[in-house]
Amino acid sequence: MTEERLIISRKTNNKFFLMIAVGVVLLIAGIIMAAAGGGGEHHAEGAEAAAGGHEAVSWSKRLFVNLWMNNVYFTGIALIGTFFVAVQYVAYAGWSVLIKRIPEALSYYLPIGGVVMLLVFLFGSHDIFHWTHEYLYDINDPRYDPIIAGKSGYLNTVFFLVRMAVYFGLWILFFMWLRRESINEDLYGGTSYYHKSIRISAMFLVVFGITSSTSAWDWVLSIDTHWFSTMFGWYVFASWWVSGLAAITLTVILLKQNGYLKMVNANHIHDLGKFVFAFSIFWTYIWFSQFMLIWYANIPEESIYYLERLGGNEGHYKWIFFTNLIINFVFPFLVLMTRDAKRQMIMLKLVTIAILIGHWLDFYLMMMPGTLQGSASLGLMEIGTALLFLGVFLLTFTKGLAKASLVPLNHPFVEESVHHHV
Repeated sequence: MTEERLIISRKTNNKFFLMIAVGVVLLIAGIIMAAAGGGGEHHAEGAEAAAGGHEAVSWSKRLFVNLWMNNVYFTGIALIGTFFVAVQYVAYAGWSVLIKRIPEALSYYLPIGGVVMLLVFLFGSHDIFHWTHEYLYDINDPRYDPIIAGKSGYLNTVFFLVRMAVYFGLWILFFMWLRRESINEDLYGGTSYYHKSIRISAMFLVVFGITSSTSAWDWVLSIDTHWFSTMFGWYVFASWWVSGLAAITLTVILLKQNGYLKMVNANHIHDLGKFVFAFSIFWTYIWFSQFMLIWYANIPEESIYYLERLGGNEGHYKWIFFTNLIINFVFPFLVLMTRDAKRQMIMLKLVTIAILIGHWLDFYLMMMPGTLQGSASLGLMEIGTALLFLGVFLLTFTKGLAKASLVPLNHPFVEESVHHHV
C-alpha cells in the first residue's frame, strides 16, 4: 500500500476564503436591508405576533435564527462522519475502508460547531426559543404559560447548556479517540488498533443513539415549545444522515475527478449510491409516518405544526413544503433507481448536491415558522449565512483530510476494499 496524500492548493483555499468573504458581504447587505426596510414592512404582522405571545421580528432575530439553523445543519453532517465510521467498524465492513478517511475528516467541524452553538445561544436564546422568557413561568404574570411551565424541569437554560456541553464533549471525545486509533494504525500497523476501534465504536453508537435524539429535541423541537412528536428525533437523524451520506459521496467523487483515490472503483461508488438512494427513501418514510399520523388524528395541538407550514402564515411556506419533498424524495428516487445511475459519477454528483440543498431547506422548514412566522424569507441574509458556514466547514474539512493519508495503509481489510466488487 502506498500512501496517498491530499494536497490542498492555494487556489482551492482561496476559493473557500472567497466563499466566506462573499457570505459575509451578503450577510451584511441583508442586515442593512432588513434594518432599513424589513422593520416597517412587517410592522402589522409584528404587532399581531406580539399579541399572540411571539415577539416582532427584528433583523437581529432573523440573524440569530439563521446562525442557529446553519450551525445545527453543519454540526449534524460533521457528527454523521463519526457515526458512519463507527457503523462500518461495528459491522466489520470491508468495502468502505478506502473511503473511511473522508467521513473521519468531516467531524473536524465539531469543535467550531460547539463554540458557535454556545455563543449563538448565549446572545440570541430569546430570539430563537420562546421558552427562555422568564415571564412564562411567573404565575402572577398575564403571559404565564402552564404548558411551558410544566416542561421547565427539562427546558431551562442551565440544564440546556449542560446538555449542550455534554453532547459536544462526548462527540468530540469519541471522534478524537477513533481518529487517533486510525492514525496510529497507519504508523505502527497490527490489528490491535482495529479491534480497539470496534469497541470504541460500539460505545459511541450507544451515546449517539441517545444524544442524536435529545439534541434534536433541544435544538429544533423546542423551538415549537407547545408541540411535540415522538418521531422527531428519528426525523432529524434521517435528515442529518442522508445529508452526511451525500457529503461523503460528493467528496469521494470530487477527489476521484481530481486524480485522488485511484483504487476507489465503480463498485464503491455504487455502494455509496445505494446508501444515498435507500436513505432518501428512509427519510421520506419517517416524514410520511409523522405527517400521516398527525393529519389522520387531526388533533388541534398536533396539527398546528403542519397548518403553520401549509396554510398558515398566508401560505408563506407552502412552496418550500412541497419543494422539500420533490428535492429530497422524488428527484433522488427517480434518478438513482437504476443500477447504472448509482455507478455514474455525474448522476450521483447531481443528486448529492440536490440533497444537500434540499435538507438545508428541510431544516429551514423546521425552524423558521416557529421563530419568524410569516416574516421569514430566503434573502441575502439566508444565502450569506449559508455561504459563510459552508466556507468555514470546507476549510476545516479539507484541512482535516490533508492531515493523514487518504488510504488507511494498515487497515486489516484494506485488500478486501481494493478488490471490492458488486
